[in-house]
Amino acid sequence: MNRTMITATNTLSQLQKQMDTISHNLANSDTNGYKRREATFSELLVQQFDNQPDPRLELGRLTPNGVRQGVGAKLGQSQMILTQGVLKSTGRELDFALNNNRQFFKVLVEENGQNQVRYTRDGAFYVSPLGNGEAMLVNGQGHPVLDENDQYITFPEDIEGFNLQAGGGFIVNGANGQSQQFDLGIVSIQKPQFLEQYGNNLVGLPVNMDNTAVTEQEILTNLEGAGRNGIQLSQGTLEASNVDMGKEMTELINVQRSYQFQSRSITLADQMMGLVNGIR
Repeated sequence: MNRTMITATNTLSQLQKQMDTISHNLANSDTNGYKRREATFSELLVQQFDNQPDPRLELGRLTPNGVRQGVGAKLGQSQMILTQGVLKSTGRELDFALNNNRQFFKVLVEENGQNQVRYTRDGAFYVSPLGNGEAMLVNGQGHPVLDENDQYITFPEDIEGFNLQAGGGFIVNGANGQSQQFDLGIVSIQKPQFLEQYGNNLVGLPVNMDNTAVTEQEILTNLEGAGRNGIQLSQGTLEASNVDMGKEMTELINVQRSYQFQSRSITLADQMMGLVNGIR
C-alpha cells in the first residue's frame, strides 16, 4: 500500500465520524433543549524529506527547505455548541425553559446499579406517584429531578398547581391551601468540551475524570446561595434545539464530497500500482 492509500484511508475513517456527528444533530433537530455538536479536524504528523543535501543551493528560497508529506487528518474535537435555542410557549405548568445558555437542570440516573447525576436542557417535567400518598418530580424518561442539594423533589399527591419564583424556586400548591418550595438543581457549565453524551438528551462528566487535566469545579458550578440570583427560568415554555437544518445539510454535503475525493484517491492509487506492476 502506497502513501496515497494510507493518507486517504486515515482521513476516511475520521470523515465517517464527522458524518455520524452531523447525522446525530439532524436526528435531534426536534428534541427539546438539544445542543448540536460540531466536529473540528487537526492534521496528523508530517514527515520531512530533505531532498536537497546542500543548503547553499537553496539560497533565495521563499518556502521552507525540503518536502513535507502528511498522513491525513484526524477528528480533533467534537464540541457541544451552547447557543440558545428558540423558546416556544406551551402553557403547561411543568414546562420550564432556561434562558441562560450555560445553565442545565440536574437529574439522577441509575446506571449499572449506581446513581449518577446528569445534566439536561430539556425542562419538560412530570409528576410520578410514589404509591404512598406522595409524588415526585421527574423528567420525560422518569428520572428524578434534583434540587440544589442533589435530593429528590417530593410532595403530596393532592396538588392544585405549580409556580415558579425568581432564582429557580419551585412552588407546589397543595389542595389544603398550603404550599412547599424547592430550589431546582441547576448548574452553570464553564467548559462544555469536557462533557460526554449519555443518551436521552443527557450529558455528564467524563468517565475518566481522574485522567483529565481539569477538575469538576472547572467544568461546572452548582448554583446555590447567592449564585442562584443568576438563574433565568421561564414557566410554560420549552427550548427548542439549536440545530439549523440548512447549515447541517450543507455541512453534510461538504463531508460527502470530501469522502468521495478520498475514495477516488484510493482508486487512482490502485490503478497506478496496477500500471506499474503490469510493466514488462
